[in-house]
Amino acid sequence: MDEKSLEVLEFPKVREILANFTSFSASRHLALNLKPWSDPALISQLLTQSAEARRLLSLEPDFSIRGVVDVRDAARKASRGKLLEPQTLVDIQTTLASARHVRSTLRKNAGETPLLWELADRIVELSYLENDISSSISETGDILDTASPRLSELRYQLKEARQQLLDRLDAIVKSPRGRRILQEPLIVEREGRYVVPVKAEMRKEIKGIVHDISNTGATAFVEPWSTVELGNELRQLTIEEEREVERILKALSAGVGANEADISQNITLLAELDLALAKARYAAKVKATEPVIGIADKGIQAKGKSDAGGLRLVGARHPLLTGKAVPLSVEIGNDNPILVITGPNTGGKTVALKTIGLLTLMTQAGIPIPASEESYIPIFDRIFADIGDEQSIEQTLSTFSWHIGNIVRIFQTSTQNSLVLLDELGTSTDPNEGAALARAILLHFLSRGTIVVATTHYGELKVFAHTTPGMRNASLDFDPVTLAPTYHLTMGIPGGSNALAIASQLGLSSEIIADAREMLAKGTQDMEKLLADLMSEKKAIENLRDSLDKEREVTADLKSQWERELKGLEERERKIFREERDKLAGETAQLQKEVRRVSSELKKTKSQESREQAERLLARVRDQVEILNSRIKAERSVSTEDTKISAGDEVWLPEMDIWGTVLSIDEEEGQIEVQVGQTRLRMSFADAEKLKPPSGKKLPAPSTIRKKPKKPAPSLELDLRGKRADDVAPELDRYLNDASLASLSQVRVIHGFGTGTVRQIVREMLASHPLVKSFRPGERGEGGDGVTIVKL
Repeated sequence: MDEKSLEVLEFPKVREILANFTSFSASRHLALNLKPWSDPALISQLLTQSAEARRLLSLEPDFSIRGVVDVRDAARKASRGKLLEPQTLVDIQTTLASARHVRSTLRKNAGETPLLWELADRIVELSYLENDISSSISETGDILDTASPRLSELRYQLKEARQQLLDRLDAIVKSPRGRRILQEPLIVEREGRYVVPVKAEMRKEIKGIVHDISNTGATAFVEPWSTVELGNELRQLTIEEEREVERILKALSAGVGANEADISQNITLLAELDLALAKARYAAKVKATEPVIGIADKGIQAKGKSDAGGLRLVGARHPLLTGKAVPLSVEIGNDNPILVITGPNTGGKTVALKTIGLLTLMTQAGIPIPASEESYIPIFDRIFADIGDEQSIEQTLSTFSWHIGNIVRIFQTSTQNSLVLLDELGTSTDPNEGAALARAILLHFLSRGTIVVATTHYGELKVFAHTTPGMRNASLDFDPVTLAPTYHLTMGIPGGSNALAIASQLGLSSEIIADAREMLAKGTQDMEKLLADLMSEKKAIENLRDSLDKEREVTADLKSQWERELKGLEERERKIFREERDKLAGETAQLQKEVRRVSSELKKTKSQESREQAERLLARVRDQVEILNSRIKAERSVSTEDTKISAGDEVWLPEMDIWGTVLSIDEEEGQIEVQVGQTRLRMSFADAEKLKPPSGKKLPAPSTIRKKPKKPAPSLELDLRGKRADDVAPELDRYLNDASLASLSQVRVIHGFGTGTVRQIVREMLASHPLVKSFRPGERGEGGDGVTIVKL
């Protein structure tokens, strides 16, 4: 990539911002040294890692690479035999523990983050070394007594020896002689030996070794002879302790040195993972996403579009702008590789140019960009930017010379797969010559097929871009009323510079503005007026579109509300119908029960008066049943839609006691085809009921389909011989009902001769039974008077 263009587009500032989201020095170093790549496969991998890191943080919000220190240099020193300090070993232990935690977390989320897991899977867990260090050194860097049995024993002996020495010195301090000769009742340490502060004039009163004299000379720090041997023993144990600590540190350092390659690799992998997480945190901060990428010349399709090769930014924002920035949407390339942006001064043309260049650099460096995920960025081999002014007095370079020098360099190194950004092309010289030079430069890039974005105020370039195939205009809008810039980019329309209006707003005298306006060529004024009118029309169309969108939303809301209310009304209607139907059915069932009771009583009644009374009651009950049945039919007719069977409905099959789904309907034949499990049945409408299945009810498997067993067909004769008189009438009534339902036209009732009581009950009941058409005694060969032949 062109280093000068990286500086001009402020890419290093983005790297610094990203580096602030890293967790330790190695990943920060990676962030500060990020560079754009031109390998599509590598860029795709880096962007996918960033997307996976965003996904990981959504699954594990508290996850981070914490407690990691870049210990690669220490590990290299240990591999060369250097003794490591305890705190350095603690840093190595916490780094190993963090690496183990990172690997465990990513293994758990490997399905969601396969590329990150591919990195984490290469982390080598050194649990034994981690445990050796943690069991030997505390978090504060102190060597623990448990580091070795020998160290534990030495420290116990040291404690005992020190206490014995202090007890003896304490006895001297508290003795009457000690109070007399000592400057203060203290025990102090000098040169690793325990001493007491003796008055200088009393020095000869106590035998011992003088280890120090105070600055004033008034105090001598003396180790009494009586404690010298104990002090020697303490010193001996201290030296042995130091040697044991050194031995432990050497062993731990050797362990680190033996695993130097794995430790260094772990740090490198953790740095790459932390950089991916830093990108994810940065993306969350600025609402960034990973764009679709492709090849700059041709080839890769952008999310199903066939116009691959162009650059498309949707809702893009410059990453260094603070506050609420106006999003930029722009499309360049394909049939129009040259885009000419015009518009008012201070209207945002240079910012738009930098936004396009910087977001492209970020994408090719694998950094998510603050733009919609619908954005599509091709991979360029180089990105060039001629923006700003770096005239040099020392090198006698004017602004124009500096710009031309840049363009010459760009011509020499750019290709058809490069992106070129040119700010204020052809300025800082004679306008006519500058405009002509700008047109020639753009034509040269167009012949090459290089994607170019150029900004200008030249009217000739606006016309040139409009009339030249392969070029396209775009403009930064301004408010036609206030003439203030809106920073919104409109594709396909050139924009006016509005220099006079902006100069007036900045405080230039109105007389000067008026004089300047008179000096403008009529064609220029007409062009500016036309552009202003276009902006006014565009503003009106946008307002109309916004109004229509709002009305569409209101209409959609009202429609949804009415549909909900209608659905609620229909549901209430169905509920009321079901309640009324159930109520009527209950009343009908009760009346039918009363019919059976009265009918039974009628059969038992002997007197003519009682029988007539029962018959009148039975007739009234039957009339009520008919009334209720007609009401139920009327209720059903009110809600035919609720019970009308259609293809796709779930229906209840009472004969089979099972649910099925209607496949088709034959209106002419009055038949329906029903799927039950894997079986298809054809039946009449009457054999199915449209009901709502109970909640959680599943359609049955074929093995569960069972047809209800029907009652066996009644016999052609009923034998009442041997029955008690009270049982004859109920049994005969049941038999006649069953025979009638079975469509039997004639039956024989056997009652025998006997005393004639059963025969009398039978024939009296047959005479009044509503199902009996006629009856007669049996003839010879039919059983004679011992049977009665009944026609139904």
